[in-house]
Amino acid sequence: MQNLQNFRDYYEILGVTKDASSEEIKKVYRRLARQYHPDLNPGNKEAEEKFKTVGEAYEILSDPSRRSQYDQFSRYWKQKGFAGSKQTPKPRGWGEPRTNGRTNQNVDPGEFPDFESFINQVIGVSSRKETKKPPTSNTNTDPFRTPRSKVAYTVNTPPRTPRRDIEARLTLPLEKAYQGGNERIRLEDGRSLEVTMPPAMVTGQTIRLRNQGLGGGDLYLKITVESHSLFKLEGANIFCQIPVTPSEAVLGGQVEAPTLDGPVKMTIPPAVRSGQRFRLANKGWPTDAGKRGDQLVEIQIMTPKNLTDEERQLYEKLQEIESFKPRADLI
Repeated sequence: MQNLQNFRDYYEILGVTKDASSEEIKKVYRRLARQYHPDLNPGNKEAEEKFKTVGEAYEILSDPSRRSQYDQFSRYWKQKGFAGSKQTPKPRGWGEPRTNGRTNQNVDPGEFPDFESFINQVIGVSSRKETKKPPTSNTNTDPFRTPRSKVAYTVNTPPRTPRRDIEARLTLPLEKAYQGGNERIRLEDGRSLEVTMPPAMVTGQTIRLRNQGLGGGDLYLKITVESHSLFKLEGANIFCQIPVTPSEAVLGGQVEAPTLDGPVKMTIPPAVRSGQRFRLANKGWPTDAGKRGDQLVEIQIMTPKNLTDEERQLYEKLQEIESFKPRADLI
């Protein structure tokens, strides 16, 4: 017996058994399609061909009707009868009438040059087909029509991923959104990308990555900036609170305030009130105009929870001698 040209064992291509379930075939196909996808293997012709072959196999095996026909006819692929010799013995059932949609037709494998041409005619390998006129010197005719009917050659076109833009959401810490820089992201389709993020990103901002969508489309990253324990964005300004002791609030002086660029020294006046705000110029969020907002620092006067004996004695002494009466106007 001779091996036929162009026969493709779709079960072997997907690496599944012939009794594999539809769900198993689908799962294996998704894994192989992701592995050999052209977007993940740029310039790799071998991977591209493998991607096409896997798609062709799934196209047949995922359709119960076409899979059944493929199983029925493919078991004879090692038999003789596809070399063009009509005297070659044919497997039982070949040449007998079969119903194909609207009419009964005789399927004679001896009239086909190879198994692939036969299986194309019987079940169709691809739902996408291109046709071209045969050369003028070629007088092939459709074996199921009259000799005067011209046949259109079929060219298998594997399924191609349509060009489509996609959107993904990316949540960043406030410090990372402020600084920008390289960030590795993983998409739902399994791809991992390293992206150079711009500085000073804000919630709702969209970043476009060309040709990183499906089939050469674009990928749009929608940014969300996480809430921060110290800083809060108010437009281009950054708001934060800093605690001070009662003595610092009364006497004033220098205190250390946190900023996105690191801690800075700031001077508070004597007799500062809790809730009073001070402005640190150009320590806010960068804007599109190349400028920066300010940082607003709110004072919070904190009282100690635990006192030493000495501190308690001093506070008691202060209470005896202090002249400040904050509730005098209430009486």
